[in-house]
Amino acid sequence: MSVGVRFRYLDSPVPLAFAHRGGAAEGDENTAEAFGRAVALGYRYVETDVHATADGVPVVFHDPSLRRLTGTAGRVADLRWADLATLRVGGAGAVPRLDDVLAAWPQVRFNIDVKADDAAGPTVEAVRRAGAGDRVLLASFSDARLARVRALAGPGIATSLGQREVLRLRVSSVAGTRLRLPASAAAAQVPARFGPVTVVDRRFVGRAHRLGLQVHVWTVDDPAEMHRLLDLGVDGIMTDRTAVLRDVYAARGAWPAG
Repeated sequence: MSVGVRFRYLDSPVPLAFAHRGGAAEGDENTAEAFGRAVALGYRYVETDVHATADGVPVVFHDPSLRRLTGTAGRVADLRWADLATLRVGGAGAVPRLDDVLAAWPQVRFNIDVKADDAAGPTVEAVRRAGAGDRVLLASFSDARLARVRALAGPGIATSLGQREVLRLRVSSVAGTRLRLPASAAAAQVPARFGPVTVVDRRFVGRAHRLGLQVHVWTVDDPAEMHRLLDLGVDGIMTDRTAVLRDVYAARGAWPAG
């Protein structure tokens, strides 16, 4: 059995290619337009982010503040959905609801970063209502938030590791210490480096694989770095530059057919 395929989410041949926020380099990240472009390029894995509105609607948006992407003051959590729906990302794409995104691309697998505590419940509920539990992976940088997500979602929905869990995995890869993982842990999703500290090396990848975890690296836009990480045996790469990653995979015979 390949690493990680106890979850249907990860039953595709590796390495996986993730369109980070749908391909953030184009400037309209986390919009239907971005997701549509990624899918048209052949992407079957899309990384995205979720906040919740004041009335509990899970929406696809990265920042807590609206300013960078919409030019409007305020926070996602302070607006009701009816008001947020009138705003545009980069003056063009609307802010999507998570349930609409899951419904629009039933063939796509979504890597969902839960960005706020109040988004945990609405995110899990939207996934359940959509019947999408086998085609999402739920993530968070916050270990406490991730524990909440896991408690709500149960062990059948794949999750990635939180920051403290990644640190323990890194220590385990160096020192050989034992490591117990949550039942839903399917992947370590990490940067190649954290400041001056290397995170992803052969020991890290090997230790993750022995524990049944895939290793997905974010956010990689340089072709040489993509090749280097793939040579280390990583199982997936997240990129803002979707055409670049596609070309690297294609050159290695790793771009999925069809």
